[in-house]
Amino acid sequence: MLKKIIKITMIVIVAAFIIGQFVRPDFSNPAVVESETLGASTQVPQDIQAVLARSCNDCHSNETRYPWYSKVTPFNWFLADHIQDGRREMNFSVWNTYRPQKKIKKLEDLCEQVEQAEMPLPSYLWIHREAVMAEGDAALLCNWAKSESARIESTNQGG
Repeated sequence: MLKKIIKITMIVIVAAFIIGQFVRPDFSNPAVVESETLGASTQVPQDIQAVLARSCNDCHSNETRYPWYSKVTPFNWFLADHIQDGRREMNFSVWNTYRPQKKIKKLEDLCEQVEQAEMPLPSYLWIHREAVMAEGDAALLCNWAKSESARIESTNQGG
């Protein structure tokens, strides 16, 4: 009896896995409007661009590069949720649509989270070893974020 229950359970699990492969989240990237991007209103030095591209853009822009496991259910749902959350929290592709105070807050959050090694997410780094922040990357991002915040603040007060 126990063998029969185990066999039926395994058949149900395998069938659910196979059927699940046909139910996938949408992995199309929203269009990028250049006038709305981070670079449209912000001086982003090459070294900062490199860190953002390597460690942040897959979840915090509309230019996500989807890995092989994005085609495998249930991992694709987990991934889609992370990307949706990341874009909702901060999206460099729509950066220029944020109000100045929101930009400043997002830059403060960016600094805090990379300093505390909360970003990139540890679960993302399991597979994406290239996204691991090199020594000094967090300080580099924080210094840039602080100077950009000061620039936004002074521009906002002047206008």
